[in-house]
Amino acid sequence: MAAIKQPRYRVIALRIAEKISTNQLKVGDKIHARSTLATTFGVSAETARRAISVLVDLGIVETRHGSGVVVTSRQKAQAYVNTEQEVNGLQSLQQDLKNQIKAQQAALATLGTSLQSFIDQSQHYQQHNPLTPFELALTAPSAMFEKELRELNFWHKTGTTLVGIMHEDKLTISPGPYAKVFQGDTLYFVGDQNSVQSVSNFFYQN
Repeated sequence: MAAIKQPRYRVIALRIAEKISTNQLKVGDKIHARSTLATTFGVSAETARRAISVLVDLGIVETRHGSGVVVTSRQKAQAYVNTEQEVNGLQSLQQDLKNQIKAQQAALATLGTSLQSFIDQSQHYQQHNPLTPFELALTAPSAMFEKELRELNFWHKTGTTLVGIMHEDKLTISPGPYAKVFQGDTLYFVGDQNSVQSVSNFFYQN
């Protein structure tokens, strides 16, 4: 993941504060002239000035007439470093979350494409293989159960042809008009691409 880009003057201010917090620069020490800072960090004198201004505003250093820039508080330098680390941590976490969301969106888009392709191929297969039976497990209660097929008028009501009933692990092929349907059975039938919905509606929307 790419690092969160900070303005150059803030990067310099943070580096100086880190040196103060670790006692590489002690309270009372003088900081190099702004022109020297500019050369050290490879930036303009204005960028170096802005970096010092950040530290002055935070009470980490102060500008004294005749003495230049002097370190005044290690504690405030440490507080500044801690705050910047927390901010950078939150920014990194935010970027990670954005990247994860983007990856999930891409994955969902791919899944959607694959699902549509599966549906299209399934419909194509069923259209070219009309005798391949559909399957529907009757798991929920229905008022249509425990009735004979002739009473249900199954073919006329669903537009499908029932070719098998699986009842308690026993499969009945081409069940006759006196066969009954029970909850827990699995039906096998042939018809058009809307057959599963038609049979499901027959049992559960009557």
